[in-house]
Amino acid sequence: MAEAPAKSAFTGHDQPAGAKSFILFRRPTAKTGLVAWLTTVDHKKIGMLYGFFAACFFLLGGVEALLIRTQLLVPNNHFVSAHFYSELFTMHGTTMIFLAVMPLNAAFFNLLVPIQIGARDVAFPRLNAFSLWVFVAGAIILNAGWFLKAGAPAAGWFGYAPLTSKTFTPDISADLWTVGLQVLGVSSIVASLNFIATIVNLRAPGLTMMRLPVFTWMALITSFLIIMAMPSIAIALVEVIFDRHFGTNFFEVSNGGQPILWQHLFWIFGHPEVYILILPAMGYISEILPTFSRRPLFGYPIVVFSGAMIGFIGFGVWSHHMFTTGMGTVATSAFALATMAIAVPTGVKIFNWIGTLWGGHLRMRPPMLFALGFIWLFMMGGFSGVMHSAAPADSQQHNSYFVVAHFHYVLIGGSTFALLAAIHYWFPKFFGRTINEFWGKVSFWVIFVGFNTTFFPMHFLGLNGMPRRTWTYDANMGWNEGNFISSLGAYLLGLGILIYLAAAVWSYFRGEKAGPDPWDARTLEWSIPSPPPEYNFAVIPTVHARDAWWYEKSHPAEIAREKSAHARDEAAHGGIHLPDQSWYPLVAAAGLLTAGLCFAHDNFVGAIAGGAILFAGIYLWSLEGPGGYHVHPETPADAASH
Repeated sequence: MAEAPAKSAFTGHDQPAGAKSFILFRRPTAKTGLVAWLTTVDHKKIGMLYGFFAACFFLLGGVEALLIRTQLLVPNNHFVSAHFYSELFTMHGTTMIFLAVMPLNAAFFNLLVPIQIGARDVAFPRLNAFSLWVFVAGAIILNAGWFLKAGAPAAGWFGYAPLTSKTFTPDISADLWTVGLQVLGVSSIVASLNFIATIVNLRAPGLTMMRLPVFTWMALITSFLIIMAMPSIAIALVEVIFDRHFGTNFFEVSNGGQPILWQHLFWIFGHPEVYILILPAMGYISEILPTFSRRPLFGYPIVVFSGAMIGFIGFGVWSHHMFTTGMGTVATSAFALATMAIAVPTGVKIFNWIGTLWGGHLRMRPPMLFALGFIWLFMMGGFSGVMHSAAPADSQQHNSYFVVAHFHYVLIGGSTFALLAAIHYWFPKFFGRTINEFWGKVSFWVIFVGFNTTFFPMHFLGLNGMPRRTWTYDANMGWNEGNFISSLGAYLLGLGILIYLAAAVWSYFRGEKAGPDPWDARTLEWSIPSPPPEYNFAVIPTVHARDAWWYEKSHPAEIAREKSAHARDEAAHGGIHLPDQSWYPLVAAAGLLTAGLCFAHDNFVGAIAGGAILFAGIYLWSLEGPGGYHVHPETPADAASH
């Protein structure tokens, strides 16, 4: 490899002295258009792409849910076949958890974490792009069955053995499911390591750990949960793959395997996964409530510590999903106590949120409404969750519609309401326009009423004996009215989501233009223009207080002098350095997609070829060199004014 010239032959940008690089593809330089999005390493564009794909899968999961509720609208219904119904509830659960809520949280991690900590990007921008495209690859593999003769997987989103065995699922649908989840796990672990490195190493001067925004804290804790929980399901999925393809007997009872082993491995991942979904939601709420209460977050250290405790205890409660498997009284008692204990830090957060609201000057804007809706609905789900910590009660409610009501109150009333609040709150920052307030409030009330109409009757259906995953039911079972009301509520909930999305799309094109800080907010992301420039901060800020932007607004002269001095220092070092765009993360992910699809079809030659593309993409990416280019904000005075 030759010494890099002073100017890149492809980009015309400055190269660091002595930099070495290898370029197979012409380095893309487009700032707009399709190529710019396919090759971007900008955390904001990557976050928007995560959000776009996740929103599409959220709508797909919603359609699957509406088909399920249409089937259960009336007794003895044959709107869909029993097998297609099994495919629907399998893919609904898988889609909503792995392809909607998790990537929506990843979208906000990308959008917010760097600008909340005063950084210009994540620690590893190209690795960040790789995690995005690997997520897309995993999503394609998971949903490929819809377009193949085998159909979608029908063993449930939990994949209990022996339903995933060759005996019960002889087609490739289970192979697509296992391989797709493995690929998604790669994406999650890569992204988590990147965010841990970013938060630990790239914080602005003065931004100590106990000055971090709560959302950034929850992103950090969630990232640790992912890298510790994902290996469990990865091992379990490898064992399923070996049983299906290579004749091993991890879960084959006839040959000495143990299906309960899958349950342990799955739920060791599955219960921390609940907190992987809910901790970011708690972070959104902890940012929104103080802004619209006009006071700092009450008990900040306790909120942070309770989030860490939730993550820690969450690894010790998995077997409350297995109280009916005959573990024995000692194990059952231990997991029951741990399940009761994990309610304590959750309750602490709720008390601190109430303390923030108490005595505040509340502004009932749409983000605040969704945040308050989250608190109420999540508490409802938490109350029924505490009931499940009592093993005798859990034994009655297990596998009933009572459990369906519980986890939807936690995951839709919790995660989804918080995400809707977050989208409304941060929409002006990234698109420069506010979502129409009237339609935002209309969407909240339609969603809130629709949600409760859908899921509250399920508590009574479950207590009245209706098993979950029921395809149809007889008219004399006593479940007619509950199912009819739930299905009508589901249609209303779907209408509310459509109103929300329509308001967001309309506001993107025609909404009222927003300044940098339309909410008079507290954290650093509101100190920069809307939408943020590619370099985020013209001058890296120095943080003086926990509510950093509130402090800057109250000390303008001090901050202006400080930023002017920093701007001169940065200009003297050549300006702001930004990384080049790259094709290689996309190429590497395409190789992983090829390998996964071919392996699921027992095409090992194609799988090896896909693996070769993956490693070639990674190798060539490693040879690209530091590259990059410099930009210069207009003037130090302009930088200080930001």
